[in-house]
Amino acid sequence: MEHVEKIIDDKIQGKALVTENKKDNTKKLFIESYGCQMNMNDSEIVAAILDKEGYNTTQVLEEADLVLVNTCSIREKAETSVRKRLQKYNRVKKESNKKMKVGVLGCMAERLKEKFLEEEKIVDLVVGPDAYKDLPNLLEEVYEGRDAVNVILSKEETYGDISPVRLNSNGVSAFVSITRGCDNMCTFCVVPFTRGRERSRDPKSILEEIQSMVDKDFKEITLLGQNVDSFLWFGGGLKKDFKKATEMAQATAVDFSQLLDMCATKFPKTRFRFSTSNPQDMSLDVIHTMAKHKNICKYIHLPVQSGSNAMLNAMNRQHTREEYMELVDNIFKIIPEMSLSQDMIVGFCGETEQDHQDTLALMEYVKYDFGFMFAYSERPGTLAGKKMDDDIPHAVKKRRLQEVIDLQQKHALYRTQQHLGKTEEVLIEGTSKKNPNEWKGRNTQNTVIVFPKKHYKLGDFVNVKVEDCTSATLKGTAVGYSDNN
Repeated sequence: MEHVEKIIDDKIQGKALVTENKKDNTKKLFIESYGCQMNMNDSEIVAAILDKEGYNTTQVLEEADLVLVNTCSIREKAETSVRKRLQKYNRVKKESNKKMKVGVLGCMAERLKEKFLEEEKIVDLVVGPDAYKDLPNLLEEVYEGRDAVNVILSKEETYGDISPVRLNSNGVSAFVSITRGCDNMCTFCVVPFTRGRERSRDPKSILEEIQSMVDKDFKEITLLGQNVDSFLWFGGGLKKDFKKATEMAQATAVDFSQLLDMCATKFPKTRFRFSTSNPQDMSLDVIHTMAKHKNICKYIHLPVQSGSNAMLNAMNRQHTREEYMELVDNIFKIIPEMSLSQDMIVGFCGETEQDHQDTLALMEYVKYDFGFMFAYSERPGTLAGKKMDDDIPHAVKKRRLQEVIDLQQKHALYRTQQHLGKTEEVLIEGTSKKNPNEWKGRNTQNTVIVFPKKHYKLGDFVNVKVEDCTSATLKGTAVGYSDNN
C-alpha cells in the first residue's frame, strides 16, 4: 500500500526547485512544480529563461521577488493542491514588505486564465506551456502595473533552442523533452486542450542537448513527451501535416525507434529511458531497438486506463483489450525481462461491475511491476465532462480503487521477488531516505535497489546482488563496478 500511495502522491506533489546562484543576479525566483515529468522539465526551461533576466532560484518563499507555480490539470486533486498554494503565496505577499509578484504557469494557466486574473484576482500573470519565452515581456507589463497573460498554443516545438537549467538535480539523471502536445483526444483528458497538438523536436537539437548533459557527467537521460511513440520529425510542424510533406521529407523522416537508436548508438555509456508511451502508437520497432541496445532500460510505462472494451471505447482509447494484450505478449516475447507499469482509472462514466472485473482480470494477465491508479474525476472542457454523466457513486469508486491498489500491490511483490538471487547493474542516484549508510539506485527495470555504501560514490554503475525485497524495493550488496563505468 505504501508504495502505491507514494507513487500516486509523487505525480501531484509540489516541489520547490532550486539551482546554483549567480553573483550578478539580484532578483530571487521561487518556482514550484506540480504534476508530470514534463512539467518539471518545463520549470527548468523557465529557470533558464529567467536566469538571463537576473533571477536566482530560492527555496525560501518569503524572500522571493517572483513566485511561480507550474500547474497540472490532469486531476481535480492536483488543481485543489495548487489553489491552496496560491492562497499561501498571497498571504505571504500581503505580509511581505517586498513587491512580490505571483504567476501561474502550465496547464491550469491555459484552462483557468480568466478566473485567475479577472474573477478571483489571485495572480499577477498567467503563462501557458508554449509561452515561456514571452516571460520577460510579461514581467515588464506586470511591473508596470498591468496584469499579463499569454496562453497561445504553438504549432512548432517551442523550446528546442533553450538549454534548461537543471533544478534540484542529483547530477546523475536528467530529462530531455522530445515532443509536446497530444492528438489522441481521450474523452477524460485535458492535455490536448492545455498543451495543444503533437509536434516533434529536431533530432539534431535533441542530440546536442544530450551531449551537453554527457559533458556535465550526467549518466542517465529520460526522453519525455506526452506521447513519445508519436515522435516524428520531418522538418517541423504538426504531425497531422506529415501527409502533406514532400516525398523527400517522407523518405528522410525520423520516427521514435530511429531516434532511440541514434541516442543509444551515439552515447553508449549513457543510460536511456523514455516516457510516456501510448499502446496504439507503440511499434514493435521500438521494442527491437530496446533489445538491440544494453543502455536502453528495459522498462515501459504503458497506460491502459481500463481492462474493459466498453470503457476503452467510451474513453476513446483507440485500442481494444485484446490489442493491448497482444502488444504485451509481443513485448515479453522480444524482451522477457521487460518491466511494465500502468495508468488505471476506476469509476469512469457508466462503468459496470463487469467492466471493473475486466480491469482486474487484465491486471492478472499482465502483472504490472507498479502503477498509477486513480478514481475518475470529471475535468471541465473534456468530452466526458461535456457529454457523459459522472454516475458512479463515490463509495463505489473508492472500493474499486482499493481493489485495484491491493491487486497491484500483490503483483508488485511478485515482480520484485523475481529479482532475488540475481546480480543486477544499478546506477547510484543518491542516499537512501531510510538509512544514511546506504545508497539507492535503479536497475534497468526501474526498480529501486538499496545497498551499503562502502567505497562507491554517486553516479557509479555497480553490480548488486539482490538478497531481499519488499513490494517497492530491492535490497542487496554491491559486488563490484559494472562494465559501464
